[in-house]
Amino acid sequence: MRPFVRSAFALACAASFATAAQAQQSTTLKMQATWPASLTLYENFTYFADRINKVSGGSLKIDAMPAGQVVPAFEVLDATHKKVLDGAHSWSGYWVGKSKTAILFTGGPGGTFGMDMIDALGWMHHGGGIELAQEFFNKELKLNLHWIPILPSGPQAFGWFKRPIKNLADFKGMKCRQTGLNAEVYAKLGQSVVNMPGGEIVPAAQRGVIDCAEWVGGVEDLRLGLPQVWKYHYTPGMHESNSMLEVIVNGDVWKGFTSHQQEAWRAAQMETFVRWGVRWQKQNADAIEEMRTKHGTQILRTPPAILVEFMKTWDKMAAEESAKDPFFKKVLESQRVYAAKVVPAKRFMFPPYSFAANYYFPEKPAAAAKGEGKKK
Repeated sequence: MRPFVRSAFALACAASFATAAQAQQSTTLKMQATWPASLTLYENFTYFADRINKVSGGSLKIDAMPAGQVVPAFEVLDATHKKVLDGAHSWSGYWVGKSKTAILFTGGPGGTFGMDMIDALGWMHHGGGIELAQEFFNKELKLNLHWIPILPSGPQAFGWFKRPIKNLADFKGMKCRQTGLNAEVYAKLGQSVVNMPGGEIVPAAQRGVIDCAEWVGGVEDLRLGLPQVWKYHYTPGMHESNSMLEVIVNGDVWKGFTSHQQEAWRAAQMETFVRWGVRWQKQNADAIEEMRTKHGTQILRTPPAILVEFMKTWDKMAAEESAKDPFFKKVLESQRVYAAKVVPAKRFMFPPYSFAANYYFPEKPAAAAKGEGKKK
């Protein structure tokens, strides 16, 4: 055999073996979301799955399953710990039954301390937030998993109501879908709260089981079908003004990744967080227009007095929980210290969003909700 033929043959064999080895090294992770496949939240999950496949060179693949395919929506955390699932796409606020500290890794009620989404992301990556989350899940909850934020889902709307509201008295006693620690805040403000997964909200509303609900706002609420059951939609809320969702993976699975795969995971996460988030803002603007023009939704400003009372109630609850739980206090104080630096600086350096918005797109005077004068 001639030398160049032997060399070509050797290269072909090497390439063949390398391809086979790469195929053998490819890992498919079985992961489940807490959302139905119809929502953009689930699209964030599938976007991440696509990016991790490409960024890892095909060595990591995700079988991205919607809610309920393997375990019920609220059981994905324990299922990931036990490796019934390799991982999950979810929201830390669902885990407040294990520890109320979990809510602080979603952004937290009240904004936390006035931080917006960029501030909160800064705390996560440069203020010790991700490290505290890892410590919380591994050491406080004794769960074998790796945690990272994956999706910006705030600021969120106040909610949907079967009748107009003007003050706290108007929704006292109303049966309202709320979840996480936010449900406790609203309960103290007089609501009769009901916790349920997002996919159950519309059927419950249609059966008259609930009178109001909070989900997300914008395109998420449109896809869920909320404009078809209620016409009074109030925004903004202060319960999730910089809410983040999470992607978790079993700790042993994470340790089994190569260093390159772990870096690919982090890179795909950040790209997903940013690119999905900016697209989501445009989707929300389109959804608001469709709600008004196609469904006759009355999109109204939340009475400021309600938002102030929410923040006061949350601050009191947070102080009480800090006195009982040292780790809750540790996380909350970390957020306060970071916010104390960046929030006043941004307030001074940045113009109010309404300054240029009102110059170019003057806001029409707010109209009263139709039906306010009717008997309830």
